[in-house]
Amino acid sequence: MDLRLKKEKDFSLVFKSGKRLFSKSLTLITLKSKEIKAGFVVGKKHGGSVKRNKIKRLLRESFRSFVPNLNQNFFFVFIPKQENEYSLENFKKEMNYLFKKGKLFKNAEEDIY
Repeated sequence: MDLRLKKEKDFSLVFKSGKRLFSKSLTLITLKSKEIKAGFVVGKKHGGSVKRNKIKRLLRESFRSFVPNLNQNFFFVFIPKQENEYSLENFKKEMNYLFKKGKLFKNAEEDIY
């Protein structure tokens, strides 16, 4: 099952109509949809392609750990803020915070990390 948001028109729709949530190191834009998909936007200010791809891999892995506990009908777009260091642990903490803040877990009392 591919959970990635790939089409430009889907990204445009989320950016135009989505609800934005902010944390210390991540911005999350959500939009109700028929299925769960996530996109990751890492701008050139974060560094070269190797570093940007590493950030996207960390974000994808973090997101994967939350999928079974999320409401299943949303598009998610994650935008990291510029940091000195990026870690899986930090992204998981930030995502947990954003999902709780946006009430996106299946169970309201859910807390994973």
